[in-house]
Amino acid sequence: MQENNLVLRSLVCSLLHLDDTAVHDVRILNPIELGRSVSEKDFFLDIKVLLDNHAAINLEMQCINEGNWIERSQCYLCRSFDSLNKGENYRDVRPAVQIGILDYTLFPEAPEFYATYRLMNVKTHKIYSDKLRLSVLELDQIELATEEDRTYQLDYWARLFKAVTWKELKELAKQNPIFTEAARTAVVLSEDEKIRLQCEAREDYYRRVGWKDDRISELSSEIQQLTSENHQLSSENQKLASEIQRLQQLLRETHSTDPSDD
Repeated sequence: MQENNLVLRSLVCSLLHLDDTAVHDVRILNPIELGRSVSEKDFFLDIKVLLDNHAAINLEMQCINEGNWIERSQCYLCRSFDSLNKGENYRDVRPAVQIGILDYTLFPEAPEFYATYRLMNVKTHKIYSDKLRLSVLELDQIELATEEDRTYQLDYWARLFKAVTWKELKELAKQNPIFTEAARTAVVLSEDEKIRLQCEAREDYYRRVGWKDDRISELSSEIQQLTSENHQLSSENQKLASEIQRLQQLLRETHSTDPSDD
């Protein structure tokens, strides 16, 4: 997105449900240096955007569910909102928007393609402030896109992020000139060897993380099974101990009534 401002602006407008004409300037505050050496930190795709020199937007893509998105997104939102410099008035604080693009379902019990949360009165639903907003786009719930989501082409953006072949990108590119620009930029970047190696390293990282998660799940299942078997054995041991005590008591009673003892 930082290589093509037109594409970035279109994505931001879609996520904010705005017409392209409503945004004049989109500026990335923390550009990623493509092709540099890969470290674990590089796998966090966190992009800070300043919209028309007014609203602070934090975009983050997360492919692996680390179980902390709710808390993490709130921390990011609060950091973006706390933007006043010395001497500035509280009224001048910029609106802050935190948008997560997740490749998993945040709330399995209530899946949703695109959800937006705000501070509001729990009884009257009155919005407390229009300067705080948190949204989540779930890439694996495209079929749940609403008519409004489709109007702003969020379903196409989700398919673009989920695309794994050039054929898929080309098919999406036919839908809109912006997607053509996005696909063209992706092709250009893929031809850079350093960037390609970086992407391959990231993919390998996700594979290793996925393998660890699978292995942890397997070990957890084995532990649960062994714990269950141990409980079962403990129960059987208790029954055997009770039976032994009963037989010992019966033996003592039999011995005390044996005529040969007289």
